[in-house]
Amino acid sequence: MVRLQKFLAEAGVASRRACERIIHDGHVSVNGQTVTEFGTKIDPAKDKITVDGRAVKPKRKLYIALHKPPGYICTRRDPESRKIISELLPAEWSSLVPVGRLDCNSEGLIFLTNDGDFCLKLTHPRYGVRKKYRVTIEGAVDDELTGRLVKGVVHKGEKLKAERARVLAGGHHGTLMEIELAEGKNRELRRMFEVFDRRVVKLQRIQIGPIKLGELRLGRWRTLTDSEIKSLLSPL
Repeated sequence: MVRLQKFLAEAGVASRRACERIIHDGHVSVNGQTVTEFGTKIDPAKDKITVDGRAVKPKRKLYIALHKPPGYICTRRDPESRKIISELLPAEWSSLVPVGRLDCNSEGLIFLTNDGDFCLKLTHPRYGVRKKYRVTIEGAVDDELTGRLVKGVVHKGEKLKAERARVLAGGHHGTLMEIELAEGKNRELRRMFEVFDRRVVKLQRIQIGPIKLGELRLGRWRTLTDSEIKSLLSPL
């Protein structure tokens, strides 16, 4: 069951607030009966909803996994005319919104969707969906630095913290690390290493929750399966 105004908004009739006005003004019917109360709940699979006599069908919900290349930004529009990730999708999916973001120079796994609840549950800090990254750092990284990442550092008054961090390979010329975050604050990993005056050479997100980047090639996308969507939402 879902509130009528939410159903109308998600079906693309109008914004949530505008849908409330449409309901209040008597333009909406449920199973042939005019409804003017905002709190009315409907079952989109069973109830027939019309606006001024026209049937309203639920919009198909889409869940896309994309391997974002460097040089693309995670937004729907850019006033500076930079490349945006929706350009990598079919034109009819241009309205999909990124679930979180990766900065312009980073690459890796990102989801896009038209499901607002899905987006909220994967990005709000209270749900703590973990993300895993492969990061190449300039110079060597010792146990002390790794421990401080997990303990937490302060950058411009904000505490930044890794859930897990480990060195995979490297030496004095560069170090490959695997780092897991729970919050995903703006440019969090790059800012963490700024505290140590270390430059991030490459940053790739390889996993969100239980979903791995796997063999998805750079710039390519795929739809998430029903079982993958459930696995993302089930721990929440």
